[in-house]
Amino acid sequence: MSYQAEYSNSIQNPEGFWAEKATDLPWYTPPKTILSTDENGIYRWFADGEMNTAYMALDHHVESGRGDQDALIYDSPVTGTKRKLTYRELRDEVAKFAGVLKAQGVTKGDRVVIYMPMVPEALIAMLGVARLGAIHSVVFGGFAPHELAVRIDDAEPKVVVSASCGIEVSKVIEYKPMLDQAIEQSAHKPKACIVLQRPEAKAALTAGRDIDWEEAMASAEPADCVPVKGTDPLYILYTSGTTGKPKGVVRDNGGHAVALKYSMKAIYNMAPGDVFWAASDVGWVVGHSYIVYGPLLAGCTTVVYEGKPVRTPDAGAFWRVVEEYKAKALFAAPTAFRAIKKEDPEASLLENYDLSSLKTIFMAGERLDPPTYDWTVSKTGKPVVDHWWQTETGWAICGNLMGIEPKTPKAGSSTLPVPGFNVQILGPDGQELPAGEQGSIALKLPLPPSCLPTIWGDFERFRTGYLSDFPGYYTSGDGGYKDEEGYVFIMGRTDDVINVAGHRLSTGEMEEIVAAHPAVAECAVIGVNDPLKGQAPIGLVLLKDGVEVEEDQLQGELVAMVRKEIGPIACFQRAIVVQRLPKTRSGKILRKLLRQIADGQSYTVPSTIDDPASLSEIEGIMDSHGLVQRA
Repeated sequence: MSYQAEYSNSIQNPEGFWAEKATDLPWYTPPKTILSTDENGIYRWFADGEMNTAYMALDHHVESGRGDQDALIYDSPVTGTKRKLTYRELRDEVAKFAGVLKAQGVTKGDRVVIYMPMVPEALIAMLGVARLGAIHSVVFGGFAPHELAVRIDDAEPKVVVSASCGIEVSKVIEYKPMLDQAIEQSAHKPKACIVLQRPEAKAALTAGRDIDWEEAMASAEPADCVPVKGTDPLYILYTSGTTGKPKGVVRDNGGHAVALKYSMKAIYNMAPGDVFWAASDVGWVVGHSYIVYGPLLAGCTTVVYEGKPVRTPDAGAFWRVVEEYKAKALFAAPTAFRAIKKEDPEASLLENYDLSSLKTIFMAGERLDPPTYDWTVSKTGKPVVDHWWQTETGWAICGNLMGIEPKTPKAGSSTLPVPGFNVQILGPDGQELPAGEQGSIALKLPLPPSCLPTIWGDFERFRTGYLSDFPGYYTSGDGGYKDEEGYVFIMGRTDDVINVAGHRLSTGEMEEIVAAHPAVAECAVIGVNDPLKGQAPIGLVLLKDGVEVEEDQLQGELVAMVRKEIGPIACFQRAIVVQRLPKTRSGKILRKLLRQIADGQSYTVPSTIDDPASLSEIEGIMDSHGLVQRA
């Protein structure tokens, strides 16, 4: 089927379209009610279907003769450990861990918080929770105690599952002391903590509360799958950058399974038995969807990688993993490829590896700038798919459907809307804008399966945050435009549009131009207050390793490039070299925080920041250049 026929069918006949896709999964009771509304008036999918996501992801494949196929490959360059688990082995481990949880009183609808590094046990824990019809909430391993505490108070878990430590490139991070502090700070006290002891740092267990993972597994009775409704929650995932009361995105079982199973073929062109590698973390939505659930629902082999794109041991790490496990698809954030480009600009390490198994590289999580796109395509010779999605949707809103009808890519575009997503560009009045004109990106209701139906414990926050700006639409918070062919260009968050002397300009567009300079590895352009023009753009630039250039000369060249491409109205006149940019652990540059520093505002350090020291460092550099406004 062509893309256009598939997409049109999904928009014009959503019930029929998704009813057909639902038949690809082994339901206990197939749904008859495909689309309905709940007590809050929110569209819901497959309300009367009965299922279990862990059964669909594991037991079904074992029963279908796929039990001896590898389900999971664990590769940990930071510990020198490698391990493989077949579908049968993973099913058995999950059933035993579900038994461990069941012995602690975990039943359908209970919450379990998981605070773990990138180890197979993290996936086993998630699937074990799902097996019982309970609800998991994964908190990125190593989050500060306060941030873990507020999530424990919000989710109110019966049990917390953790590990003694996580391992970074050059250090061991002990989790257990942070977990103890978090529980001490939280009003809600979990009944038990199950702790995986790692050899790199053993943890002291708290008597009466803590349980050793291996000891519990040794004596566990395997637990059966518990049937749930299609609309019952599978997990809660707190969005990055939350401050104050956390915002827990709720994902339901039925819509999630249907959408992810469909996406594995339609978007990623994966078949049962293929090796899929999402180089992310289970703490993020990409890890939930495409390390754990998507590949396993599709009968693929998933790679769990405890390492970095660089320095574990070098910038050839990604290529080594692809060759060793014959990965057909690689999925990572653009920041990973920028890190590789910075340390190995000519991709000379790539020459040591055979990438013949790799058919496509997928990127998401932040805007893919054209220079990074062009570098990755030219150095690898592989198609690169930029696809755009959010924690709230759980899968791609726009992308290039490699399993249906691949389109000619355009650098800077996430290609076309994915079937089910009615993507529109709206002006402030809620009217759809013509091609080429930038506006707010909104999704016409109903949203397709897998998208959030609420915020955990706070429906009103969901309604006001996503549904109130444009009645009948979900507001994405991103801005962009469509071209004449319908290709969607995401230009960044709507608050990354700056107003320079009455002209509304996209900082994302300026970043594209700055990043195209041969000396630049990565950059951020922010708008700062200007007494004459309202706002003025400032460029913060990281240089490629080994590049030497005079800062004044570089600034002059960048100013000339922006002036040539956008014109004098951009008023781009300042570019400063920095050693690093403050980012979240998922690689997003904290542009709002940079604006607050420049404008002399007080700011809160977000829980998701990767390196808090980068903030004081960049504030000092900006201050030395006279870029921090003082009251």
